[in-house]
Amino acid sequence: MSKKTNPLNFVKPRTQARVATITMFRSKQIPSLGTSHTYENSLSLVGDWMKGTGGGALSELSVKRAKKYLNERAKTVSQSTLNKDRQALQALLQQTGKLRDDQRLPVIKADKETILKSRNYTPQQLAAIVRHMRPHNALATEIAHAAGLRAHEFITIARRDERSPDKRPADPQKFCGRENHTRYVVTGKGGLTREVSLPNDLAERLEAVRLPAPEPRRDRKIMYMSQYKIGGGQALSMAFTRASKAALEFSNGLHGTRHSYAQQRHKVAQRHLGDPIRAKEVVSQEIGHFRPDITDVYLR
Repeated sequence: MSKKTNPLNFVKPRTQARVATITMFRSKQIPSLGTSHTYENSLSLVGDWMKGTGGGALSELSVKRAKKYLNERAKTVSQSTLNKDRQALQALLQQTGKLRDDQRLPVIKADKETILKSRNYTPQQLAAIVRHMRPHNALATEIAHAAGLRAHEFITIARRDERSPDKRPADPQKFCGRENHTRYVVTGKGGLTREVSLPNDLAERLEAVRLPAPEPRRDRKIMYMSQYKIGGGQALSMAFTRASKAALEFSNGLHGTRHSYAQQRHKVAQRHLGDPIRAKEVVSQEIGHFRPDITDVYLR
């Protein structure tokens, strides 16, 4: 006989979290409304994680999976936030009978203090942010991380066979080590049109939202013609900041994804070229600066 599906699997994580915290508050397991709201926010994120990882409803959370969540969360948030999450999970597990009232989840040390020395994001942080975004902005954020684009450049992205990049001196090893990629062009600062390189899977997803005909889009009082139904410009920047604060409780801005791209690409280019100075020049060209000294800001 097949196992019955829990009907709560079809309830939104935020609603599941609200129901759980209301129940705990009414049973006096939660001492105040303030704590109830704090637990609700924490458990809502746990619910999103459960849904994204095939873990079922909040009520089905096990001690083992709670520890796994906390260990993943430790890579993206501060110690105080991690402690709040642990307390919320502990209360939930006690309510569902997975922990006795005298049992506690282990205290886990957060890694955030080390991570935040740079403006870049780790892959785990980007994944957490993307889960809090609408599809068109989530795709743009993944592309930003994979190609180092500025916010408004998404509005200008076009296929390489539709538009040519401006003629600028370019190292023949630009985009070295990037197999299974597709070239596009974007127009950035100063009207410079340059090549960018997207992983083929992202290129396929981008082409899936291609518009039947270019559409006008205004961003910061400038009119563009957009080829794709994808996030971009100020609206994308604001959506990214909201999602980052919801997922991580801080934001380095969408521009932080350019820092991530530059640092990752510099490491790859150094391995291929064996020359850190030339590698920096390559990265500078890829992100549209063409001045290696500016790239130092991204590599710290």
